[in-house]
Amino acid sequence: MKWDFHRAFRSRFLAATLCLLLALTASAADRLKKDILYRDAADLDPYQIERCRLDLSYPKGAEGFATVVWFHAGGLSSGEKYFPPELQDSGLAVAAANYRLHPQVEHPAYIEDAAAAVAWVFKNIEQYGGDKSRIFVAGHSAGGYLTLMLGMDKRWLAAHGIDADQLAGLIPLSGHSITHFTIRKERGIPGHQAIIDEFAPQFHVRPEAPPILLITGDRDLELLGRYEENAYFWRMMQEVGHSSTDIHELEGFDHGTMVGPGCVLLREFILQRDKKS
Repeated sequence: MKWDFHRAFRSRFLAATLCLLLALTASAADRLKKDILYRDAADLDPYQIERCRLDLSYPKGAEGFATVVWFHAGGLSSGEKYFPPELQDSGLAVAAANYRLHPQVEHPAYIEDAAAAVAWVFKNIEQYGGDKSRIFVAGHSAGGYLTLMLGMDKRWLAAHGIDADQLAGLIPLSGHSITHFTIRKERGIPGHQAIIDEFAPQFHVRPEAPPILLITGDRDLELLGRYEENAYFWRMMQEVGHSSTDIHELEGFDHGTMVGPGCVLLREFILQRDKKS
């Protein structure tokens, strides 16, 4: 379904903006911890020590808050951790994580790093006041791909003693649901040749996965096939009986500009999950 986001979102955007301004007025800023090494320092090589780090922003003086683990875009070959402005001073914690990049590494290093970052949050967020039953994973583009892989293929988090079904939700913004094009490139497969194998979230559709909100830009403005593969993933999740997979296509927004409104929908998704719990 194509959604005229500009029209449907206007009143929500004004309300969200007001809430954000009130939050900024009430609180100077979230507390911030930078460059936390999320892997055990023993036996790491210099590149792992450089890239396997996250920044944590969390609400000052709060308890029991939800946390979003956020993975940046960049095609698995570029990009840096950052906090989406729409998630700042919102009552949420955000763990913005880096991960190793192509060509310095190849798959599955990206997924392994992402799993280690999420595992760190599970094991440590309570000491900052967070609730480990309210951990959401999200990201844009390559980060959206990593989001879905961690939630759908349980082996990556299981390596850290965590059941992926403990995640409170998955919110990929314009992420691949097929095998990522960089992973295909590493295997000599052209970018236009779609592959669904063990490195595709689509390969791992299952009914008991965490709640999922799929968000893409306008199908006519997005990267090649990005909306359509997300729509196919949505359909297959319905077919296997998953009770909570939704999809939004943001009309008028391309692959890059969809991030801001997508993050506002992310916040709304978390609020709705809280109301249901």
